[in-house]
Amino acid sequence: MRTIAKLLAGFVGATLLFAASVPVRAASADAAAALRAAVAVERARAPAPRQSREAFLASPSLPVVQLSPDGRHVAYLRNEGESRSLWLLPTDGGAARQLVPRTQAGQLRWSRDGRWLFVFAQRSLSTLEIATGAGIRVPLLGPAERRVMQVDLSQPAAVILRERIRSGIAERWRIVRMDTRGHRTQLWEDAHWVHDVATDARGRLVALSRFMGDHDAIAAVEAKGRLRELRRMAPMESGMLLGVARDGGLLLAGDTGGNLRRVLRLDLDGTLRTLHADPTGEADLDEVVLDPSGSEPLVASYRSSVPSTYGLGPAQAGVAVLRARFPGRDIGIDVAGGPHPRWLVSERASTLRDARWHLYDPATGQLRTILADGALARRPLPEAALAHKIAFDYTASDGRRVHGFLLLPPGADPARAPLVANVHGGPINHFQPGYDAIAQLLANRGYAVFETNFRGSTGYGRDYTFAPHGDYGNGRVQQDITDGVRYLLAQGIGDPQRVGIVGHSFGGYSALLGVTFQPELFKVGVAGSPPPDLAWGMRWLVASGDQGALPDRSLALTLRALKMDPSDPATYARLHSQSPLANASRMRRPLLVMAGGADRTVAARGVIDYVARLKQLGKQASLYVEPGGGHSPVAPVPRAAYAYLMLAMLHAHLGGDAPEAPDAELRAYLRKNLRLAGSEFAALKKR
Repeated sequence: MRTIAKLLAGFVGATLLFAASVPVRAASADAAAALRAAVAVERARAPAPRQSREAFLASPSLPVVQLSPDGRHVAYLRNEGESRSLWLLPTDGGAARQLVPRTQAGQLRWSRDGRWLFVFAQRSLSTLEIATGAGIRVPLLGPAERRVMQVDLSQPAAVILRERIRSGIAERWRIVRMDTRGHRTQLWEDAHWVHDVATDARGRLVALSRFMGDHDAIAAVEAKGRLRELRRMAPMESGMLLGVARDGGLLLAGDTGGNLRRVLRLDLDGTLRTLHADPTGEADLDEVVLDPSGSEPLVASYRSSVPSTYGLGPAQAGVAVLRARFPGRDIGIDVAGGPHPRWLVSERASTLRDARWHLYDPATGQLRTILADGALARRPLPEAALAHKIAFDYTASDGRRVHGFLLLPPGADPARAPLVANVHGGPINHFQPGYDAIAQLLANRGYAVFETNFRGSTGYGRDYTFAPHGDYGNGRVQQDITDGVRYLLAQGIGDPQRVGIVGHSFGGYSALLGVTFQPELFKVGVAGSPPPDLAWGMRWLVASGDQGALPDRSLALTLRALKMDPSDPATYARLHSQSPLANASRMRRPLLVMAGGADRTVAARGVIDYVARLKQLGKQASLYVEPGGGHSPVAPVPRAAYAYLMLAMLHAHLGGDAPEAPDAELRAYLRKNLRLAGSEFAALKKR
């Protein structure tokens, strides 16, 4: 099985604790009536008991589950406390066995022959023979910037690597096939960065996708290594190589030649055809699954608002059966081959923190739940205690249709609940319709939570992403957010006197804008890792941040395409003049700012300087800095600190449930790292 998922790279990072999910859809000829009907269902539910903060922040028990191509085994990573282990389950029955007791792995891939596992950690690739435990470890990153591109499906057990070769200031990119014993074969070398490659069943390199300095292009590899361009892409247009069809055509996932991301076929004469797109004409492709040989697309999934999965070709009937068996759920499918094909089915929902896993036999229709014991969390979250995500649309003040989600505390009167706008990061990103830890924690504490996919978000086509025309200051994007809040208030959802705004990264920037420019609406703000001046922040990121020198796609080119080029004096001046930093004197609401001391996406010094300026002006602001922390908190104590401070701030000013008192370890940590404590946190500073 080969799965390609949509990748989102926001230039100021992604939303904290962001995950895929499932909603209830509120969309009809009368969208407002549909929303009210969905809200009535939530109000009629039994009130949810309070769950522990740690239960929402706990990592999934089984973060990675992979079916072998021959369908004989399921490999999975299992989280147990702060440790992670690697396990193998035979699909014919029998107990799972532990392959590796402790690992830093974050991803797994099977070899084509099903005898080997490729185990990916942040800085290394390990090969593991499942029968013997033999294998090797290969360092990643480092001077060569070695990366795994894909499992090579033309070979029994091999991967394809990309490596950087430096000679003085010049650099070249080498594409290498490596087997499980470390034997290497060079396939290609290029002066341009290579995104993707495609090999045929004989192992011959037949096509590659390269970044050409100001655009991406797909080229066929012809005799004697000559390249023939097949497709040239516009800025931010995508066409990811997935595989090679049996007749030699190229399989792609992308939006080239159209607006929405979809499953495509590119023939070697340059003809482009759509094989599958969202039937509603609204959502981008999220995931496509190929057959085990990588030559035929079998499953396509779309998850921008309401998750939908469709079978293609011979998989249509089986997928239709599964959709009927799991109504209202987000299903993911891995397809195995061999004499007795099996499918691995994941079941997800906005009310499921941990996915449920099943094996399906398409020949007999038999469905069997697996890994149920391994999925038991240390701190379970019952579905009845969690909020459904209601997907809805609203009309912005300029007439544009905007997408969003609403979560309500089960059984609560929505008109009496405090309302929190939770803004996603990126902004080249989007909220999906599944489990969202922060949103669910807030709903469990009594808040109605609004998540908007404002124009400029991904997931709804390239036109929607480009729609802001660079207006990311106190302009059109921010107006979409406030329009959504006002729309919900007009529908009787949320107490107009108790509205707050929270977010991380770009979402934190939006929170700063809200308490600066819309204080009549937002009574409190919580901003995680926010760029106080987006113009300066983007200039710093291009020059000094982690994403500025990435060879895979020019950040500067992307910003230029979005009309956010910080090197353009007019753009810089416009965004700076509308920034929270330049308008610090206008900030009139209580504000909590959180930052990572070693953040390489948003400079901590800029965040600290902004809060210092607020303090000079006598503004009501608190500042927490995680020492050595990156763009988002990862370790348990910093994650707990982030959640506690947010809940305490919102409780103080919007009246939701009070947070659980911090234990001794968390209290000591907060005392040390709360650099500036407002009245909301005075008790923490008392000895």
